[in-house]
Amino acid sequence: MTAVQFGVLGPLAVTTDAGEPVVVPGTKVRALLADLLANRNQVVSADRLIDDLWGDDSPANPAGALQVRVSQLRKALNDAEPGARELVESRPPGYLLRADAVDADRFVDLSRSTDVERLTEALALWRGEAYADVADAAFASAEAARLAEQRLVVQERLAQARLARGEHDLVAADLTELVARHPLREGLRAVQLRALYAAGRQSEALDSYADLRERLAEELGLDPGPELVALHRRILEQDAGLSAPPKAAIIRNSLPAQLDELVGRAEALAELRALLSRQRLVTLVGPGGVGKTRLATETARAQSFPDGVQLVELAPLPAGDARVAEQVLGALGGYETAGTSLSPADRVVTALRHRQLLLVLDNCEHVIEPVAELVARLLRDVPGVSVLATSREPLGLTGEQLWEVPPLPVPHDGDLDTVRRSAAARLFVARAAAQQSGFRLDGQSAAAVAQLCRRLDGLPLALELAATRVRALGVRGVVDRLDDRFRLLTTAQRDVPPRQRTLTAVIAWSWDLLDEPDRTVLARLAVFPDGCTPQAAEHVCRTDLDTLARLVDRSLVVLDDSGAAPRYRLLESVAAFCLERLSDAAEVRARHAAYYTELAERADPGLRGAEQRRWLAQLDAETANLRAALGHGGGLRLAVALSWYWFLRGRLTEARRALSVRGDPAQEARAAAWRVGFALVRGEAVAPAQVRAAVAGDPDGRGAWFAANAVTDHSDLALAAELLPTPADAWTEAAVLTTQAKIAHVLGDQATLERAATRSAALFADLGDQWGQLQATEWVGALAEMRGEHDRAAALHRDGLRWAEQLGLWPQVGTELSWLAWLAVQTRDYPQARELAERAYRLAQEHDSPSALVFAEMSLGLAARRDGKLDLAVTHLTRLAERGRAEAQPALYLPPVLVELGYAVEQGGDPDTALALHVEAFEVAEAMAAPRDASYALEGMASAVRAPEAAARLLGAAAAARLATQAPPAPAERDEIERVTGRVRAALGRERFDALVAEGAKLSPGEARAQL
Repeated sequence: MTAVQFGVLGPLAVTTDAGEPVVVPGTKVRALLADLLANRNQVVSADRLIDDLWGDDSPANPAGALQVRVSQLRKALNDAEPGARELVESRPPGYLLRADAVDADRFVDLSRSTDVERLTEALALWRGEAYADVADAAFASAEAARLAEQRLVVQERLAQARLARGEHDLVAADLTELVARHPLREGLRAVQLRALYAAGRQSEALDSYADLRERLAEELGLDPGPELVALHRRILEQDAGLSAPPKAAIIRNSLPAQLDELVGRAEALAELRALLSRQRLVTLVGPGGVGKTRLATETARAQSFPDGVQLVELAPLPAGDARVAEQVLGALGGYETAGTSLSPADRVVTALRHRQLLLVLDNCEHVIEPVAELVARLLRDVPGVSVLATSREPLGLTGEQLWEVPPLPVPHDGDLDTVRRSAAARLFVARAAAQQSGFRLDGQSAAAVAQLCRRLDGLPLALELAATRVRALGVRGVVDRLDDRFRLLTTAQRDVPPRQRTLTAVIAWSWDLLDEPDRTVLARLAVFPDGCTPQAAEHVCRTDLDTLARLVDRSLVVLDDSGAAPRYRLLESVAAFCLERLSDAAEVRARHAAYYTELAERADPGLRGAEQRRWLAQLDAETANLRAALGHGGGLRLAVALSWYWFLRGRLTEARRALSVRGDPAQEARAAAWRVGFALVRGEAVAPAQVRAAVAGDPDGRGAWFAANAVTDHSDLALAAELLPTPADAWTEAAVLTTQAKIAHVLGDQATLERAATRSAALFADLGDQWGQLQATEWVGALAEMRGEHDRAAALHRDGLRWAEQLGLWPQVGTELSWLAWLAVQTRDYPQARELAERAYRLAQEHDSPSALVFAEMSLGLAARRDGKLDLAVTHLTRLAERGRAEAQPALYLPPVLVELGYAVEQGGDPDTALALHVEAFEVAEAMAAPRDASYALEGMASAVRAPEAAARLLGAAAAARLATQAPPAPAERDEIERVTGRVRAALGRERFDALVAEGAKLSPGEARAQL
């Protein structure tokens, strides 16, 4: 069977075997797919599908409408995986979806197991509620409910299996939220009671039982079942059979008592506990303040060694002190052997030779050599001893298992629910509440807490220090003072070690252990605001990979290997500390600016060819460095090099600001056309003389083309054509052709439009420029729409949408969505048109793209008007009309907007205002030499004019104009023409009507207008 994966355990998802998402367009098509998936491998009748999709609001031709949705579904599948259209079969009396790769089936298969790992894997398949997109639909509700019940069964079974393994503490914690969501589920409650009791929390277990009993009585009038009653009795009697699995007796345990909750480390604890059962040496590494000591002690607390757990604090030893073995002997106490003839290390080995215990060595980094020497002896000579070490760098021993302690996950935005789920925020809130009893996380404080967590990199110690300041400053006050974080983040808590009382001391502890050359490199790395590649680090910092590797090993530099290329990063607090110690800042920043200016200049040609995607990703990764380089000396030279990248990414404001600086004459000549072009794209008015002057000195024609293309959005087509440069290369030739296609589209010149768009597409394809192929395809699709080939046009724009999404070209994504919305309007699919236009509108707002915003709002207005929502249509269309009229020259979009507004006003009962709007639209279209828009305005006049004779002649003239421009009306436009035609014919009679239409067909559009 064709390799397509279907997901229903959450929002509907379709992917290829390679993991690529498959876009299934349209709400009805997705609902159809969901219906077929809910009944997969079974025939679903066409009547049932029609009822499921439309209910009582079925279209005029329901069988045809269903067939269209089936065709769209098949095409979407086939576009992703050739041959996948065969998955949707036509089988009397309906359709069948062949699907053997559905996550729900995999879940059911895994759920039959009693194995913890397989049950965990089963639950990991869930991405939300089953059939989340259509959960309220009748065809999905039963299947969704069945899967939800099965999910609960698996959650109960998993909890029981983990309880049997002795994970009572974790199970009790994990079940808290689940029981709160399903408080009347007795099986779930029984597992929770067992877990709480086994964890030594008998009173909580009894409270949970009492809560269930009260809820059952109040809500259902029932008592707990006999099994739960029996379990309650056993808890009261402290039945030994309910206790946790027996553990080996701990003879000695020197771990400190737990004084507060360890937040956000449940998964880490579980992983480390399992790891220590397999590895004899585990070293927790990470930067200062990340919580290595606390995590180590809590991990050790759950271990079962016959001779206990021994914590050895090494922080009191001076840096480089060799007396590590003596420190261990002091901690062992009773294990110390008599006599002095043995060395301290020999005495440790002798004391522990026949023992089975866990040795926790805390803060090893400043005495790393003697620690490594002693641990190597223990691993070799004392097989019963395991070691859990904390250090800012590895011990470097055979058999060492490194476990990097990460900062706590931070909230990616300030949404209250997002912040509540973040471990970093939970820790901060818990510690702040301990300092100020009235402190609560709410909608007002969530954004500030999220910002604080991000600025402090999720470092637990930094968050705890910040929490001590909330009582005096409030959360917002703490955030506002983070630029002076080293004075801010201190504590007066007397039981905290001195090295952890200030953020400065935490970082200085590691800084002081470095030799001078490594300090120099670390300080220089701080000029990179968002990390850097190894090549950039070597060039700007004048260093080598060995030095960088040492800094990574010492947890001062973070290696991020998750992207296309590895990057070195500093935590924000480490970077701030280092910047204060950067002695050669001016030289380093100058090298930084030069490096990124050269990078941008190498990227610029790459952004116009087959390497476009790679260069886009690379510049995206370097955004923060490029912005910093602009201020460090990159100036206008760098701004010009980045102009095309900024346009592709829709960063218009950033481009305008960066290009506003001054440069030398050569840079000014290159920048002038780009400055004018971005001003025009942003919707600003620029005098023609100023545009001409700006493009005159453009050295390669690309800036001149950019400015000329932007002029078209301001309706001055003659100026745009005049400014188009003579191409000096294939890329510029292809770009010029796209602008010529755009102008031809407005003028209704189909021959030029076809020639220019086709040639442009071929040139861009040869160059491998996907953005260019998008542009050319847009106008090939526009030609198809003009000719009434709506299915072909939609297919071309769907291809364009997919390409734009893959490249992350979000302004173009919005444009393609708007085209598809426009086509949906023309083919009468108004709900889909609104959905697509709303997506386009949000994107245009997010990326501050004026032209995309206009196109999206235009589609929203058209869809609302055609769907009978006149008030909404008038709101959108009036706003666009006012905007279009305010331009120095009427905007290209003004004629169709005025016509649509005229129709809305006429349908609202004001034909005189409507007629004025249609006449205005006609006059603007004539001034622009836009014949298609002029014929559309003639039809609008016919709808609003009071004299039926004039209306008939106008209809005749409009039909003749459409024929002359080879632009047949779309289905939705035909509806409008037929509405007006029916009314006028009824008023005149068929014979008189036909005669007047024939008269009108002989009139030019201007003559037809003149009769009013």
